[in-house]
Amino acid sequence: MIKVASSQFASSKNNFDGNMNKALEIAKKASDENVNILLFQELFQSEYFCSTKNEDFFELAIEFPTHNIFQIFSNFCKSNNIVVPISFFEKYQGKYFNSLVVIDADGSLSDIYRKSHIPEGPGYNEKFYFSPGDTGFKVFNTKFATIGCAICWDQWFPECARILTMQGAEILFYPTAIGSEPQDPDLDSRKHWRNVMIGHAAANQIPIVASNRVGIENEKDITIKFYGNSLIIDHVGDVVSQMNEEEEGLRSHDFNIEEIRNYRQSWGNFRDRRPDLYKKICDF
Repeated sequence: MIKVASSQFASSKNNFDGNMNKALEIAKKASDENVNILLFQELFQSEYFCSTKNEDFFELAIEFPTHNIFQIFSNFCKSNNIVVPISFFEKYQGKYFNSLVVIDADGSLSDIYRKSHIPEGPGYNEKFYFSPGDTGFKVFNTKFATIGCAICWDQWFPECARILTMQGAEILFYPTAIGSEPQDPDLDSRKHWRNVMIGHAAANQIPIVASNRVGIENEKDITIKFYGNSLIIDHVGDVVSQMNEEEEGLRSHDFNIEEIRNYRQSWGNFRDRRPDLYKKICDF
């Protein structure tokens, strides 16, 4: 059995230390509950700065692996026998990426994954800050499971979930930052967001863990209310754990990876694939 956890909290503006302390408090609680793999939300070290276009926010970018956040979580994971994927704003050779590294239970750092799909729209101006990822989709071998990790907008693309599963992922993890739409106060995407991930889980017979932020964040004339609802979905698409739109903390669930692997093999989706028919998708 493996115990995974999703988490969520409100990240404060200009408060790196405070946000880190919140994350570490949740990580300590997860460790006390014998969680094996804990997921934090996207870019949890700061506010979601992409709501506006502001060159000053490039100062939030950090370099891997020299920034102290990686040593802090490396020490924590090693001391507490836990795996933690970390989403961060990366500066690398003059470029900027929305990136992720997995810190294993022995404190070792994985290769980086860089967010592949970069959104652009009112309140979510990520193309201003991030270059498209150049790493391709990645899976990570950890002490407890082989995991696939992608970031927020990636989770709306079925190709991403399918490729990660075919690369050997046993659980998918999606750190997220999504909430209200500044251009349309009546648009609430939380059900759509949830249903898309349910589809990925059911189609690939794989558990999914997603963590979103909560709270109201203001920047200039833009206000976003992040709706939380961090959740865990099992391999047949049932939501087995979900937080609400305001609470901070974590929720966990146990999975039997061997049973899920056997179920996936017996169902036949991957046996009956027809890659020869799928090349057409690249024509559009």
